[in-house]
Amino acid sequence: MTRTLTLAQARRTAIAAQGLDRPRPVQVTMRHVTGTIERLGLLQIDSVNVLARAHLLPLFARLGPYDTTLLDRAAGRHPRRVVEAWAHEASFVPVTTYPLVAGTRRRWAGMDPLALEERNPGLQRRVRDIVAARGPLTGRDVEALVDPLHAERSDGWGWRWSAAKVALETLFDAGELTASSRNAQFERVYDLTSRVLPGHVRDQPAPDPQDAVRELTRIAARAHGVGTVRCLADYFRIGQRATRLAIDELVEEGELVPVTVPGWGRPAWLHVAARVPRRTAARALLAPFDPLVWERRRVLDLFGMHYRIGIYTPAHRRTHGYYPLPFLLGEHLVARVDLKHDRDAGLVRVRGAYAEEPGPDAAARATWPTPPDVVAGLAAELATTAQWLGAGGVAVDDDAEGDLARPLRAELD
Repeated sequence: MTRTLTLAQARRTAIAAQGLDRPRPVQVTMRHVTGTIERLGLLQIDSVNVLARAHLLPLFARLGPYDTTLLDRAAGRHPRRVVEAWAHEASFVPVTTYPLVAGTRRRWAGMDPLALEERNPGLQRRVRDIVAARGPLTGRDVEALVDPLHAERSDGWGWRWSAAKVALETLFDAGELTASSRNAQFERVYDLTSRVLPGHVRDQPAPDPQDAVRELTRIAARAHGVGTVRCLADYFRIGQRATRLAIDELVEEGELVPVTVPGWGRPAWLHVAARVPRRTAARALLAPFDPLVWERRRVLDLFGMHYRIGIYTPAHRRTHGYYPLPFLLGEHLVARVDLKHDRDAGLVRVRGAYAEEPGPDAAARATWPTPPDVVAGLAAELATTAQWLGAGGVAVDDDAEGDLARPLRAELD
């Protein structure tokens, strides 16, 4: 039988599945960090550091102020709890998930092992041998150890990578190498995957590809609470046909339940363990790479927000600034805030603050926070963010855009 969820129930289910409705711990431990990553399934890694590194912000949204070295330890010291892999994009995943994502690894244009071998005979073997003998090593370390020909920059794809760097990334893509850690410059520090993975993961046989897709779909469904084929496929970047087959198997196993959500116009499924809260008191700033807002169609369907990131948009076409973060309050995305961590001044700068409207959904209008509640909640979350980042405070720029800029400035003063 197909169950019906209201749009409000679907919103609250999605928020709960992401762990955003839970009270933040008074003191964050390694167990909180690893437990959150296991709940989410993965953390997307990105070099963007306008506010903080992309993979640090989803943990803050759920845990509040925490020591970021906890994640460094989880990913960079034995026994590792998480490891870097291609998943949604470059991501940290629990070590037990690493074998499952072999089929989702990227094959960048130009990263063809056979073509690379033809252009640079023996280079991949040499690079692997260097890492095996001297690793862990950064790309620059490896480039310095190969001959000058291979250290020259490429004229084409790959951000002008050297041939040695291409070889490293090809071996990373093949799963022979992985990141032992990331250094202070956010460079991968490569090592043999066999030396990075814990023994209980390294020694297990490779999963059957169909079984891997089913397990990844199961993880995605748990992290979504409720979702469509498109939602679940996007989480680990699996094809929709393979995801649909996995969904059918999970329905037959009783782990997923078919549901309809008014206005979605396409099938959806509810994870059998998902909570459907009657209300939620969530409050969080969501990074553009937060799992709740990855899939833009889902954000529009659930929250009525047409969300885009300004960093990929020419300046004259940006509508909400360079790095706008959706602000979650209760069960709604009530605002967008364009933020920057001004490290020289020791401030979190608000470059724009824009209120959202509840739209035509009557249930949304009934539970939408009042404008003073939005401003007060946003000011409080910004103050907590500044504290976590070690900034001295929050400043709304004099030329900040958006209808919330002035009332937010008054609230913060």
